[in-house]
Amino acid sequence: MFVRQSLRKFPQLAQRNSATAAAAASETARESLVPTDYRTNETNTKAHSKVHEAKFYSIPMETKKQLFGGGGFPKQFDQQVKTFTETCLMVRQPALEIIDYIRNTDFTKPAVRYVLYGENGVGKSLSLAHIVHYGHQNDFLLVHIPWVANWMKRPKETTNAEQQEGFIDLPFDAAAWLLHFKSQNAKLLSTLDLKTSKEYVWSKRESTPAGSTLAELVEHGIQRIKFASETIAALLNEIKQHSTAGRCKTLVAIDGFNAFFHPETRILTDNKQMVTPDRITLTKPFLDITNYDWTNGVCVLTVDKIAMTEGYMDSYMPRYLLGTQGFEHLDPFVPVHVDNYSDKEFHSCIQYYLDRHWIQKTPEGFEDQLKYLSNKNPYGLMRLTRSL
Repeated sequence: MFVRQSLRKFPQLAQRNSATAAAAASETARESLVPTDYRTNETNTKAHSKVHEAKFYSIPMETKKQLFGGGGFPKQFDQQVKTFTETCLMVRQPALEIIDYIRNTDFTKPAVRYVLYGENGVGKSLSLAHIVHYGHQNDFLLVHIPWVANWMKRPKETTNAEQQEGFIDLPFDAAAWLLHFKSQNAKLLSTLDLKTSKEYVWSKRESTPAGSTLAELVEHGIQRIKFASETIAALLNEIKQHSTAGRCKTLVAIDGFNAFFHPETRILTDNKQMVTPDRITLTKPFLDITNYDWTNGVCVLTVDKIAMTEGYMDSYMPRYLLGTQGFEHLDPFVPVHVDNYSDKEFHSCIQYYLDRHWIQKTPEGFEDQLKYLSNKNPYGLMRLTRSL
């Protein structure tokens, strides 16, 4: 309420509609190419270091569509991207830390699991997006789930699994994920010689012969939605084998991983009984690929309170959110804490909003006021400065 009164008192502080903001962004596009204290021209994520920390770098729109067209950005951030007509991510310490770990990984060893954790709105998903972009630029095969909780809370459709009695299938969600995988890995699927190690029989009349390409396997799951979940299980099994054999390197990136171990979902059986995540056909394949029984790969996961339901949001710590089963599944893993903005990051964000004409020249002390009201929380700041 206080910040809304302030914005009404100084109407020039807030941009009131998306069209005006987009026009302003276009006008300043040429100027934004010049490096500043809050922006860097270094778009090669492999070169990102402490020098670039707290600065924004841009992702080409075609790359953004390829990597995150199926999800991966928080909804409000995605809306902001459309308004600003550019995709800019801030280079932050948690992503830099994990990227540095990956650069120095011995891929002959079992896959290492990294877990991003922190309070709501601190930027876990965007740090993961930065790491996904790194994987894309460095020829990692991407196995990316934008948000696991969508499957457990808001599935597109549920059916009884034909091949697994007592299990629930999410065929449309599975097919959508295969499309996402196909989009992210289009180049590697066409250049790497990755083929199925055995025949996969889907029905009496349908099968995928041994020696088929992974692209053909993926296409089968997209075209035959009924078998999409089974196709994912086959695909991830093949990826583990190819990675271990050294034919590819794989980056597994899963946002809201703890939803796989949450004791509740919003999926009901025909008898109106609640289905637990372990009875969802999509769960086991992704738990298998986040195991440590394969090489030439790395897993970067986030745990988030928002992935839980009411009554299970008391703490953001991995041990609480994963529960005993999830914690033991990942143990040992490397925890990486994501915190609110530092003073430098907060100032960079304010400067970026000024550059985009999202807010205008502010009276003295207004930046401190925003810092106090948002507690330097990235999502909190985004909400305070959103269009009225």
